[in-house]
Amino acid sequence: MLQICSLDVSVDNKKLFENINLTINDNEIHVFMGPNGVGKSSIANVIIGNPNYKVKGKLIYNNEDITNLSIEERSKKGIYLISQTPIAIEGVTNAEMLRLAVSEKNKKPVNIFDFNKELESICDSLELDKSFIHKDINVGASGGERKKIELMHMWMLKPSLVILDEIDSGLDVDATKLVAKSIKEYQAKYKASIIIITHNSALINTFDNYFVHLFENSSLVKSGDKKLAKEILSKGFKELSNSFVISENDENE
Repeated sequence: MLQICSLDVSVDNKKLFENINLTINDNEIHVFMGPNGVGKSSIANVIIGNPNYKVKGKLIYNNEDITNLSIEERSKKGIYLISQTPIAIEGVTNAEMLRLAVSEKNKKPVNIFDFNKELESICDSLELDKSFIHKDINVGASGGERKKIELMHMWMLKPSLVILDEIDSGLDVDATKLVAKSIKEYQAKYKASIIIITHNSALINTFDNYFVHLFENSSLVKSGDKKLAKEILSKGFKELSNSFVISENDENE
């Protein structure tokens, strides 16, 4: 699915990460964790092709080098990001954007009846008012509604790699459960690979198995499974980082 090879990342001449190596296979869930400001969202932006980031190294997606491809080109190949704060786009409705995107993806006009029926069914599952289908993208929507609208887009576009950048941020308990349920159902149905950036356990605890990667000090410092996530959430980043240093010193003695 995705291979990150010897990746260095910088923005405005400031180095954010160096020598990141990571492989995400088909139908896997990977959780990115680390202190605030460490740059986890930057990794997400690099994967989708944000041109503001200077990159050295390679990104291989489905055996194709996508390092120099644009955001649009990567999106067409099935890479999709839901950001912490989805932006509003005036003048373009959700239905118009999705109809065009689905038509381009399938290389044929959409059947309007089937298209609307699927959209309405998705809104029901997300407990999202159907009026948003024909409203401008995220205009007049609350933070929680915007996250659901982005999930609606995901279900319609059917990407194979989904990046969730703190999608649970600002959601109450019930909304978090609903969002987590939707993501789990999507991953099970389409065998998608999912990257989750989060500080909280509510979302990731929805999944039975996942990989965890801890980022700190411009590096990927440790990878593991759900046990590592529990350790991070119980000890905190500082205590856990100190234990890494002690362990490394013990090994060198």
